[in-house]
Amino acid sequence: MSWFLRNWDQVAIALWEHVTISLTALSIAFVLSLAIGIVAARNERFYAAALAVAGFLYTIPTLAFLALLIPVVGLGRTNAIIAMVAFSLLILIRNVAIGIRNVPAEVVDAARGMGMSAAQILARVELPLALPIIVAGLRVAAVTVISVTVVAAYVNAGGLGTLIFNGIAGDHPPKIWAGALAACALAVSVDLALSAVERSLRRARA
Repeated sequence: MSWFLRNWDQVAIALWEHVTISLTALSIAFVLSLAIGIVAARNERFYAAALAVAGFLYTIPTLAFLALLIPVVGLGRTNAIIAMVAFSLLILIRNVAIGIRNVPAEVVDAARGMGMSAAQILARVELPLALPIIVAGLRVAAVTVISVTVVAAYVNAGGLGTLIFNGIAGDHPPKIWAGALAACALAVSVDLALSAVERSLRRARA
């Protein structure tokens, strides 16, 4: 605790870098997954192909993925963001597609009977009803990204992993604990927040 109080600025900077990487990666992954998931919900072959590609990316070991990106984008934050986006796609695409597919057909037919266009049905009916499942996927993806981003310190991307690995290299337990506990606290906080949003959406839908 004494080390943390003397060096809270280091922890704050590392936390900010961690949040920046995670939030940027999740934002990009969500936009991509929303577009892909909408198409996949309506086309079984595209759905299978999208999940196959996303599943392949998800199975690549984290350090191997980061290393493979070095010749392409070099070291740094871009490397980490690309890897985190890739790891998020499988979860998000699947939940977007399943969420839309689970919208009752009679509700869609009723909206169509009221004269709504396909775009209006998607925006006003399908996506709002699919939100609980989409947020559930976002919750899993967010916790995954926050956890895996710790390893991004290996490619000089910054974040809380920097404290952990520097602490290990220097045999400095307080620094290791500060980075590890901050990462755990961030992941738990995001999980609880998105869990609350998911429950609220499910109650509103019921």
